[in-house]
Amino acid sequence: MQRAVSGGQDAAVAPDIANLVQRPPACRIARIHLLGPMRATSYLGDDILPRSKKGRALLGYLCLAPEMKVARLRLARTLWEQTSDAHARGSLRHALLDACEAMGPLAAELISAGRTAVRLNADACWIDAVAMMDPASRGSELARYCTGQLLEGLDGLSVSFDRWLLQIRTSFSEQTKAYLPPRTEPSRRSLPGRNRLRVAVLPFEERHEQKRAERGEGLVFSLSHDIAAALARFRWFDVITPVSFMYGPLVHFTSEDFLQRNELDYVVDGVVSRRGRFIHIDVRLLDLTRCTQPVWNERFELPTAELHRLNEMVTARVVGSIDPVILHIEGRPNRRERYGATGLLLLAIPLLYSMDRKKFERAGTLIHRALEIDAQNAMALAWAAFWRISLVGQGWTHDIAGTLADAESLCLKAINVDPDNAEALGIYAHTCAWKKDFDNAVRYFDRSLRLNPNLAFIWALSAPTYCYIGEPVVALQRLKRYRDLAPFDPYFCTFESLYAIAYMFKGDYEQAVLVGRGAVKGNPNFSAGYKPLIAALGHLGRVEEAAPHIAKLLSLEPHFTVEHFAKTYPFKKATDRKRYARGLRLAGVPER
Repeated sequence: MQRAVSGGQDAAVAPDIANLVQRPPACRIARIHLLGPMRATSYLGDDILPRSKKGRALLGYLCLAPEMKVARLRLARTLWEQTSDAHARGSLRHALLDACEAMGPLAAELISAGRTAVRLNADACWIDAVAMMDPASRGSELARYCTGQLLEGLDGLSVSFDRWLLQIRTSFSEQTKAYLPPRTEPSRRSLPGRNRLRVAVLPFEERHEQKRAERGEGLVFSLSHDIAAALARFRWFDVITPVSFMYGPLVHFTSEDFLQRNELDYVVDGVVSRRGRFIHIDVRLLDLTRCTQPVWNERFELPTAELHRLNEMVTARVVGSIDPVILHIEGRPNRRERYGATGLLLLAIPLLYSMDRKKFERAGTLIHRALEIDAQNAMALAWAAFWRISLVGQGWTHDIAGTLADAESLCLKAINVDPDNAEALGIYAHTCAWKKDFDNAVRYFDRSLRLNPNLAFIWALSAPTYCYIGEPVVALQRLKRYRDLAPFDPYFCTFESLYAIAYMFKGDYEQAVLVGRGAVKGNPNFSAGYKPLIAALGHLGRVEEAAPHIAKLLSLEPHFTVEHFAKTYPFKKATDRKRYARGLRLAGVPER
């Protein structure tokens, strides 16, 4: 699977699960179930599952590590990313202790914990997810019993772990399709001129133990309808609403007739149940393009007294998460036959976010081809503008004014084609900020988010502008909204540096360094991530620590200097410009 994080050896990466089945058979003394609720038992039937959630996450990570040995620092940073390395290592020791205590006398045979790396002796374990990958499982009964979501219930531990979890689940779903019992795939008709994905929101299922009079009628349909209406604000897909399925019998969505009539790519469904004073809501996204596979799910618990917050706590979170998940899946190379300009654009976005120069240029080529196919595609126009702004941010253009003018022209054309396109308006606002037209930047960000308040990408993109105008607290509030909407965003590594920028502008240099270190490790090719980190280190007098980061920045932007930065970076306040430049200078960045 295309990984969303590019980084060094300590970065959390999605493993190639197919390599796991190459391990030779051995005496199995433990059975570990990663599909559905996690379970682990010894050969005697004793429960050996770690008690803590972090301990279970650690065991699951080790089970799916094809390299068998995993660096302690990688594990620590993946599960405890918001703390110092020393604190994260200490937390890892506690999690390892939890796992070893649960395994009892078998721990010495199952887990090897060295000074620098940790290893699970997978040859001594039967692991259901790994067994599913064995070619011998093709057509066997194994798939009937190994069901459920991979590492169910381990979401939300950390951003890095969530990102890895999304990647590993999608990769597992794709790779195990070949080993499922054979079945006739529904035929798919090709719709002439189709250029967008199709997502259906089914009427949610209602499960109640109370009498009918106590049920709060209308909640279930209202929730699914609100989710469909919010999804319809996004420009990547057409949405089939729940009302479409309410007249006449509901055909099961995996049936051939249903797929042929609706040509669906994804389905959102859910279950609502009431238990005492709480409403429980389970929502999932299923990929129907080859065979039905869950690719995202989340569970919400809401007190009945807070039903008025249903949109804030459930609807917004669901739609904010679904958009980046679908884009990430559709952006994988060789996924399937593409649909025109939009298909090329979906391929380009992950390459753009990588910030690797060759991949970035490939993204520009794909966007250019998309516009050759459809010159009036507003999304392609908007992302062509975003690609040009990224050229400026990365220092890959000498004609800054000309590049920004091109970006502005493309944005205006996109808005003219589709005046209610929230992404185009947000990218135009970002362009205005780089042109130091701050009033219009704030105005168009506001207009964009009024049109689609659940567009996580624009909440994140607006944060730097509020730093530029001297309001870093507002920037951090917007970044919080971004994370609330899309906690599993596969491209978080790109936006993580925005937190460092906000803390740098706020004057919280210690926090800027803590977050900045993680940002540059997660996306080492993104030059913007180094600048707030280096400036904060300069203000803290940590020159030696800044030196390797300066070297890396200059390898990405050879002509970067304090003078050039102060002249081109869009500061509104002279005091902010001087303070930022002083930090860079103190850290050792060349003056000119």
